[in-house]
Amino acid sequence: MDQEIVGLSSMATRPVLADLSGQYRRAGGPPVRFEAAGGVEVARRVREGAGADLLVLADGAMRALEREGHLVAGTVRPLWISQVVAAVPEGAPVPELGSASDLRSVLEAAERIAYSTGPSGTALVGLIGRLGLADVLADRLVQAPPGVPAGSLLNSGRADLAFQQHSELMDLPGVVVVGALPGDTAISSTFSGGVLVSASRPDAALDVLAFLGSATASEAARSRGMRAAGA
Repeated sequence: MDQEIVGLSSMATRPVLADLSGQYRRAGGPPVRFEAAGGVEVARRVREGAGADLLVLADGAMRALEREGHLVAGTVRPLWISQVVAAVPEGAPVPELGSASDLRSVLEAAERIAYSTGPSGTALVGLIGRLGLADVLADRLVQAPPGVPAGSLLNSGRADLAFQQHSELMDLPGVVVVGALPGDTAISSTFSGGVLVSASRPDAALDVLAFLGSATASEAARSRGMRAAGA
């Protein structure tokens, strides 16, 4: 029996990695299984010596882990780019997001704004500061727990507006994606993959990584709200 290749990833790439793991197996490759959690939690586990073969996280986190010696040098490669989108509860009015002025109005009108612990959340807080709304919105921001989609706070009534990676919001029941942030307020994250130094079969892990960067994988990523890096 083929030895399983084990990967770690953040929640944003969990759907596409599940799709691609199945495709890789059906094409004759060994079984591949990715364990997903919040990006900060996954990075912590790697630093504490978690045993796995592959890692897929936001590019900044990957580069830091590579510098620290947790990833095989030279194996880190950008895979996909994901846009941050706004979402509202199903049944709520869907606001316009055609301009930065629209976004400002939407933010100012929201009673509770959900965001993530990942890079999209950090970028959103920075954007709110650049828009001069940090003090106005300080008491309205609700950070979702690590590994929990910000959109789930819409369903529970804890927020009436949410921002997160498109891939994490697009399939949530009871959630309507409004769209990407307009113009120069747009936020995107690049997700990269690499081989961990703990890999038991680094050559096999490299083969999986090559597949994740293939045209076939790009199609799967597009269906999950992302695009290939460099596309």
